[in-house]
Order: sequence, then structure tokens, then C-alpha cells
Amino acid sequence: MFQKVILVGNLGRDPEMRYTPGGQAVCNLSVATNRTWSRDGEQQKETTWFRVTVWGRQAETVNQYLKKGRSVLVEGRLNPDENGNPRIWTSNDGQPRASFEVTAQTIRFLGGRGEEIGFDEDQGVGPESEDEIPF
Repeated sequence: MFQKVILVGNLGRDPEMRYTPGGQAVCNLSVATNRTWSRDGEQQKETTWFRVTVWGRQAETVNQYLKKGRSVLVEGRLNPDENGNPRIWTSNDGQPRASFEVTAQTIRFLGGRGEEIGFDEDQGVGPESEDEIPF
């Protein structure tokens, strides 16, 4: 079996960096994707939020360069609950919530000063040409 998720969106807040007790870097991102369409001549908008986890050296790089509002492309795998659904939890105000959680394998930094910087866990960090962008 194979599963791959590709997201293009904006960070909803600054990255949250921490280290496991074993010293492994882990960074959490909140990424919003937007979809716009027309219904009966009226424009509709839908925002979907994803919780993205980045590990290792890639986590440290993401934490160093990304800030709230920055556009990113995330490639990774979806982490469902034990039933294959989004994770369900209760917010501080007692309301039920659901979240889509993704473990990133590749992060591409989009926009910002007219340049793109990409990070792939197998390739390292560096500028990329427009020919290498997958869309």
C-alpha cells in the first residue's frame, strides 16, 4: 500500500519546536489550505487546517526559516486515528473538534523575497529553480 498527501497552504502560527528525551528534533506546524468556488453566482470559500509534524534536521530548518503566514508545500503521509478517520478531540471550551494530522517527508518554502527554498530529507537545503516545482 502507498499513501502520499500533498498540501499547499499558509502557516497559521509560528512553528513550535521541541526535542524528544532522546534528543530528536520535532517541529509542529499549523497549515491552512483554502478552496474557493462559485455556487449560484456567489463565491464560496473553505479553509481546512492540518497539523503537520516535521522531524530531525528538517525540523530545525523549518523552525529557523518559517514564520506565521509563510506559504509552504508539504509532502507526507496522513496520520489517521485507529479507525482511519481524522483525530477527534475536545477543545478548551468543551466543543468537539477534528484535526487532520500529517507527518512531513518533504517541505518546500514558497514565496518570500521572490525566492523559493526547499528542504527534502534526502537532499538538504538550497534554492530551487522553477523547473523543479511539481505544479
